[in-house]
Amino acid sequence: MKYPIGIQTFEKIRKDNFIYVDKTELIYKLAHESQYLFLSRPRRFGKSLLTSTLESYFKGEKELFKGLAIEKLETEWIQRPVLHFDMSLAKHADVERLNELLDLFLTRYEQQYGIEKSTKSPNTRLANLIIEVQQKTGQQVVVLIDEYDAPLLDVAYNQEVFEELRYTMRNFYSPLKACDPYLHFVFLTGITKFSQLSIFSELNNLNNVSMDDAFAAICGITQEEIDTALTEEVALLGEKMGKTPQEVKQALKENYDGYHFSPNSPDIYNPFSLLTCFSKKTIGAYWFASGTPTYLIEMLNKFNVSPEEIDNQEATADYFDAPMHTMTSIMPLLYQSGYITIKDYEPITGLYTLSIPNNEVRIGLMKNLLNNYVKQPQIASTTVAKLYTKLLKDDLDEFFNLLKTFLGTVPYTENTQYEGHYQSLFYVIFSLLGQYVDIEIRTPQGRVDMVLRTATRLYLIEFKIDASSEKALQQIDLKQYPERFALAGLPITKVGVNFSSKTKNIESWEITNK
Repeated sequence: MKYPIGIQTFEKIRKDNFIYVDKTELIYKLAHESQYLFLSRPRRFGKSLLTSTLESYFKGEKELFKGLAIEKLETEWIQRPVLHFDMSLAKHADVERLNELLDLFLTRYEQQYGIEKSTKSPNTRLANLIIEVQQKTGQQVVVLIDEYDAPLLDVAYNQEVFEELRYTMRNFYSPLKACDPYLHFVFLTGITKFSQLSIFSELNNLNNVSMDDAFAAICGITQEEIDTALTEEVALLGEKMGKTPQEVKQALKENYDGYHFSPNSPDIYNPFSLLTCFSKKTIGAYWFASGTPTYLIEMLNKFNVSPEEIDNQEATADYFDAPMHTMTSIMPLLYQSGYITIKDYEPITGLYTLSIPNNEVRIGLMKNLLNNYVKQPQIASTTVAKLYTKLLKDDLDEFFNLLKTFLGTVPYTENTQYEGHYQSLFYVIFSLLGQYVDIEIRTPQGRVDMVLRTATRLYLIEFKIDASSEKALQQIDLKQYPERFALAGLPITKVGVNFSSKTKNIESWEITNK
């Protein structure tokens, strides 16, 4: 099996016989949706491959689509000129470097179509390029701009540099509307909604399909595609892991599934992690490890967001699907970067529920957040592993004694200025247990409820602050826990834990077996 890890060129994938999950029916629909389109997705979700596939389609490269759904849908295969700008090459660029790259892009196409290079500004050259290419070929031009926001992402919070880059980009893209008679299709991808922030202010007919049900599955891999197109990969992974196909699918779902990009989106798996897992034949945190979340941690601190506040948030779409540059909360950054996703939608109120999508993201986030709470995060990780061994032995007294001892060694630091600091640390540690056991965490109004499931037992844990462990125990209501746990058929242990805000530690716990 050949897995296209990091390969973003459709032609290479098809000619070199890499695995390709057929998205061409949706791509055909996208190409005929409207003239100007924008799609937002998190990093490494297949935006560049989608753009490359559109390029091959519009160029009329019919042979590359043999055996795919689009082969039966397209009858003309008109060869159109395509101008493809990959703005990911402008990451970490200043204004001078950005202008150099724009010059490089334009010069390449001017040479390709025999157009004399001028000394005029990039936007004037782009307008001239579009007009002359249309006149030379007799076909309207397709413009594809991949990761249009890449130059801005790293400087979004440096106002001066951001404005300089935004001004340059706005000028470059400004001819797109004026050149409408010469354009057949314009498509832009990105992570953020800077598109609404005057970069494309003149392109007021840009159709944002990022949250449309019709295109929810155009990037990423669905459960149906795993069950049909990737059955052999599941079987091979199962052989290596010593698990049945059903057990493998459950592990894949827990670690890589859970994304939803519209109100009625199917379950979407992270394609980078899924394919990397198939390639390496082991479950790992591939997507999270492929990007540095430093800026995310900085923003969490800037907005004073505690770990337990990341999950289970409710908001309307205009609140979380909003431009990051003007955001007043962390939610747009978390959502558009892929750290939280849509989990539920109430059409009457228009409210969405957003949560961390899966174990890979949860554990990756919590490991990075450990640095905010302890000076030696590796010790905390070791403690989590030891806690798991206590769970395996069903030794909850030793479990909480170990946890209490660990919390007692955590020094007061500049990070402990708020009362909930140790409560947040407690939350992070329990979240990290998700590496080993099935876990669900709910955090309404400062209370932390946890469900832990091992192979032999179900633990329901209620957490209280400055109350009593008996009261916490009494509050556990089995009816309130998810059906997937209730139907597990495992013996149940209920645990009430009281945490002291004065000592910043566990004060007492009560345990009862149902």
